[in-house]
Amino acid sequence: APAQPSKPTTNVGGLLEGMHLKLIEPLRELFKDEVRALGTNLGIPEDLVWRHPFPGPGLAIRILGEVTPEQLRIAREADAIFIEEIKAAGLYRKISQAFAALLPVKAVGVMGDKRTHEQVIALRAVETTDFMTADWFRLMESS
Repeated sequence: APAQPSKPTTNVGGLLEGMHLKLIEPLRELFKDEVRALGTNLGIPEDLVWRHPFPGPGLAIRILGEVTPEQLRIAREADAIFIEEIKAAGLYRKISQAFAALLPVKAVGVMGDKRTHEQVIALRAVETTDFMTADWFRLMESS
């Protein structure tokens, strides 16, 4: 696979200023594939080495609309199910990033013999070489 440049640390903004600390990034010049190779050589568990990127602002960024404890619970559960299914299908390492996002709309469905009006989850799976641009991952063609 082609080298993928590591992106600079973006989720420490403002943190160091008030703490009088210096940011030390000894691996800053390594490419993503080199960081993964180093992690593997150091014996770091594969699930950590190949973990998908997670947004610095946290899970709330994947919830469109009001963020409540219940919305966070739903988003966490949906994301866990999606990632579990991707792993079960043997696709996790082929996909660069995958996640579930909770949308601020409801849709009509049927549960048993009753209609339901529940929230909508969007599933996103992408592949990329540089983590600057991405293309959608073709889940149906890969299963």
